Amino acid sequence: MSLLLSFINAILHLDKYLAVIVVNYGILTYALIFLIIFIETGLVLMPFLPGDSLLFAAGSLAANSSLNLIILLVSLSLAAVLGDSFNYFLGRRFGEQLFVQNRWYHPEYVAKTQRFYEKYGSKTIVLARFVPIVRTFAPFVAGIGKMSYGSFLYYNLIGGLAWVFLFILGGYFLGNLALVKENFSLFILLIIFLSFIPVIIELVKHFRRKSYHQKQV
Repeated sequence: MSLLLSFINAILHLDKYLAVIVVNYGILTYALIFLIIFIETGLVLMPFLPGDSLLFAAGSLAANSSLNLIILLVSLSLAAVLGDSFNYFLGRRFGEQLFVQNRWYHPEYVAKTQRFYEKYGSKTIVLARFVPIVRTFAPFVAGIGKMSYGSFLYYNLIGGLAWVFLFILGGYFLGNLALVKENFSLFILLIIFLSFIPVIIELVKHFRRKSYHQKQV
């Protein structure tokens, strides 16, 4: 329990922790942030690592020249795209085996996943980027569903660049405002909450369409 509380505290005060890391490790900070973003998006077992909050905090430090904005945008965009691609290939190569070994596997489940990604895959890959936890599982499931890598990569690039640029530039332009700095923890919680809105909207649309079709029948 204390470990969980420490982790939550670290995320909510990431601006302070990251500033200390920059002072102590200098240029190695870029490699550390790259690694965290890659692991958070690339390993299906690591959805709890900070993503949105880390990008925002890094952007706020770039605003006061502690970090270089261009290096952050380029390197972390690369980390996000490579992470999702790695996760996709993990799902494609090992996903079905994992299900079989744990007795979760049913051929019809994979068939449904394939149909889902044929119909909604592009939207899922982009929207999932902005939702903690979901963004870690989406590429893995896309791999299991055998979504074509060409299509996956195209939307992976769109989602990855949009995610990184939005949160880093958000931190760059907003992170050092007095209101944000004084209420950083609340602001991070707000970011996390807002991240779930696109999925909530899509779920509402889905159930409305489903309800409509059922009434037509």
